[in-house]
Amino acid sequence: MSSKCNLCPRNCGIDRRIQKGYCKAPHAITAARSSLHFWEEPCISGVEGSGTVFFSGCSMGCVYCQNFDIAHQNFGKEISIERLCDIFLELQNKKANNINLVTPTHYADKIIEAVKLAKQKGLKIPVVYNTSGYEKEETIESLKDTVDIFMPDFKYWLSETAKKYSNAPDYPEIAKKAIDKMVTLNPHLVFDKRAMLQKGVIIRILLLPGFVYEAKRITEYVYSKYGDSVIISLMSQYTPNKNTDKFPEINRKVRKKEYENLVDYVINLGAKNVYIQEGSSADESFIPPFNLEGI
Repeated sequence: MSSKCNLCPRNCGIDRRIQKGYCKAPHAITAARSSLHFWEEPCISGVEGSGTVFFSGCSMGCVYCQNFDIAHQNFGKEISIERLCDIFLELQNKKANNINLVTPTHYADKIIEAVKLAKQKGLKIPVVYNTSGYEKEETIESLKDTVDIFMPDFKYWLSETAKKYSNAPDYPEIAKKAIDKMVTLNPHLVFDKRAMLQKGVIIRILLLPGFVYEAKRITEYVYSKYGDSVIISLMSQYTPNKNTDKFPEINRKVRKKEYENLVDYVINLGAKNVYIQEGSSADESFIPPFNLEGI
C-alpha cells in the first residue's frame, strides 16, 4: 500500500499513518479476537473449529452490524505483521481447519505479508477471506497467492437499500465484480477427505427482515452465473441491535416464513451446493465476546 490508502471502494486516499479513513482503522493492524470458531459453515468450522481473526474497523459500516464494537467503534489492539504471523501459527497448532480472516479488507496488504511469513514458518492450512463483498477487483487480484477460500457476503440487490443501511449505493455492482474476480481466481470447489473446503468460493446471503425479494434476486443471479461451482449459504441469523431502532422496518428478527420462502425458491432453482441454517440462528450467543483473546 502506498501512503494513500485506496484498498477498498471508498477510495479515501488518505495517509492512515496520520489520520483514519472511512473504515476508522489506523495504519497498524488492529484486531479484537483470535480463537477457534464453531459456527461457520460445516465445511469451514468442521469439528475442530475455524481459526478466526477478527479485525477492527470496517469499510461498510452497516447499521445492523453484529460486530458493532469492533467494526464501528474500532475496539481492538494494535499488533505487528510478525505478531499476526504468530497468531496464524498458534491457531494452526490448536488444530484449526483454516485461518479465517474476518473483515480483513483494510489490512489486505499487511495480511499478504503475514501469510507469506507464516508459510515460511510452516503454515499449511487454508486461508479464508471473510468479507462483506465490498471489494476492489485490484485488491482481490493481489490476494491470489494468499487466499485459498473467498467467503464474501452479497448483501444487497438494490442500490437504494445499500445506501440506506450501509451508505454504499454502488455496493450491488461492486460486489458483482468482486465476486466474479474471486470465482475467476478460485473456479472450482476442492475438498479434503474430511469434506473440509480447501479452495473455492462461498457466497453468503444474509436475509434482512422484509427483504425476501432482494435475497431471491441475488440467489437467482449467483446460481444462473456460477451454478454449483460455488457454495451458496442462506443465512437467517440477522439480529437487530441498538442502532436499528432508527430503522423500524428492520428492527426485528427474520420470520420463519420469510426464510422458508427463500429456501424454497433456491431449491426450486435447482441449486445443489446450498447451506441452510436450521433452528434459532438469530441468537446473540453466536456473537463472540471481543475481549482481545488470542491477540
